[in-house]
Amino acid sequence: MTSPSQAAVDGDSLTLEPEGKSGTPGDKGAADLAGRTPRQLAWLRFKRDRTGIVCAIIVAFFLVVAVAAPLITKLYGQNAFDLYGQDDGLLDSYGLPIAPNGGISSTHWFGIEPALGRDVFALLLYGIRNSLAIATAVTLISVVTGVLFGLAQGYLGGKTDYFMGRFSDFMLSFPSQLFFIAFSPVAISLFVGVGDPEGWWVRPLVLISVQFLLGWMSIGRLVRAQVLSLREREFVEAARISGASSWRIIRKELLPNIWSTILVQSTLLLPVFVTTEAGLSFLGVGLLDPTPDWGLMFQTGATYYSSDITFMFFPGIAMVIFVIAFNLLGDSVRDALDPKTLR
Repeated sequence: MTSPSQAAVDGDSLTLEPEGKSGTPGDKGAADLAGRTPRQLAWLRFKRDRTGIVCAIIVAFFLVVAVAAPLITKLYGQNAFDLYGQDDGLLDSYGLPIAPNGGISSTHWFGIEPALGRDVFALLLYGIRNSLAIATAVTLISVVTGVLFGLAQGYLGGKTDYFMGRFSDFMLSFPSQLFFIAFSPVAISLFVGVGDPEGWWVRPLVLISVQFLLGWMSIGRLVRAQVLSLREREFVEAARISGASSWRIIRKELLPNIWSTILVQSTLLLPVFVTTEAGLSFLGVGLLDPTPDWGLMFQTGATYYSSDITFMFFPGIAMVIFVIAFNLLGDSVRDALDPKTLR
């Protein structure tokens, strides 16, 4: 039978050594974790996840590229709006790059765009910038709305929970892709009169609005489920008995216990909105030329892929890397925040 202490016998004497002394390798990790806050423990778990670290670096790289796109293109010496193919004679009579591999050269690293002849590298930088800006705005608005909706629904309960739940079910009943395609032109017409020029802000605003309308319900339901399981816990009851207001209970007791769910869901929503925005632009109901966009690059690449697939290669690889890295980062964050989760 094992004892919680270690016994050392020396002659007729018996010496007891408490467990946890230096030299017991099994307690070394426990001693390192002593006194750590949950956030510090989550950070330690995340740092041990090599996949998560690599994906975080990739995501950070994309974000830096998006923010610094004007500076990068200035150092690069080309921009996303000049028609190099037409001005410099780099396109043939069919609008295709004369040089092989899409016109890749020391001047144009990723080649030039068919038909218009814009620089692909500069287009990609600004396309990432615009797509990420729209997707980030949709994610932030959807998360804030979903969290507030879920908190109110779960904490108030009763008829409030019932009617808010039915409204959420109603919004979920819309086929999102069909709604985006059908409603985007209608929404644009609300801001632009017949024959009037379309402002630069109209399509980004419409893209953000239509994605937000059908994008907040999932996180709202998750928050509601979390709040329902927490509102009857002892610490919430103690705060209620002590006279704490509902706002204080939500802010001090409920939100700190659901922030991990909110963070993980946010990391999973953003790549979804990026691909949705690109898909809408690809279908012609999102951003339009000459605005650089990931979806528009796919649209042009799909038009000319039979002649030269190079133009679709770079935006395609970039989007695949970004989406996979962000999804894996979300999994790593979830595992770090919830050590009981196993992949």
